[in-house]
Amino acid sequence: MGEFKDSQNQQHYQGHRTRLRQRFLKSGTEAMPDYELLELILFRAIPRRDTKPLAKLLLEKFGSFSEVLNASETRLKEVNGVGDAVITEIKLIKASALRLMQSNLEKKEIISSWNQMISYCTVAMAHQQREQFRIIFLDKRNQIIADEVQAEGTIDHTPVYVREVVRRCLDVGATAIILLHNHPSGDPTPSRADISMTKEIIDALDKIGILVLDHLIIGRDGHASLKQLQLI
Repeated sequence: MGEFKDSQNQQHYQGHRTRLRQRFLKSGTEAMPDYELLELILFRAIPRRDTKPLAKLLLEKFGSFSEVLNASETRLKEVNGVGDAVITEIKLIKASALRLMQSNLEKKEIISSWNQMISYCTVAMAHQQREQFRIIFLDKRNQIIADEVQAEGTIDHTPVYVREVVRRCLDVGATAIILLHNHPSGDPTPSRADISMTKEIIDALDKIGILVLDHLIIGRDGHASLKQLQLI
């Protein structure tokens, strides 16, 4: 009797997977709720079990599809049923999305792609648990030469060394840069230290003819531009 029940369950979830895949291939994600898209992601990680309960549990815990993808490994492991295979699949989807967004910014004039750049940085930085200081280096056509994380700090502080910023600008041959860092609290309001550090970098780079286009602070609640706020 138990074997018969197991066979029925297996046929049920395998049939469900087939139907879900076919609907995705036919119509994409437009008519697909978040939990079904998450189910699809979990198929490879959990090949022999219904993934719908775990997909719904993840969404219940983290609140949204985006929050699931951005959750830390530690928090994901708090969810019953989440192991290394599930974490790998979730992180792979986020990494793929970031790579696609990054590729779409290549060889584009950054000013005309400003909103696209902010979207990319928001996905990359807004949900980090610690502060992260990042620089986007630009050439004379304002196209991206490099996009690099320069430092990581604590929940509310990242050490930034002006001489290291100058050195790296010279190393990559940048003529302009965009400074970025995140506020794990979610509030992107710049602090006095943020403003002071930005001005120090601007003064140092001005002496060698490198322009700081902006300093963007990224938070879960939005972003702040020091230039738009007329703080630099």
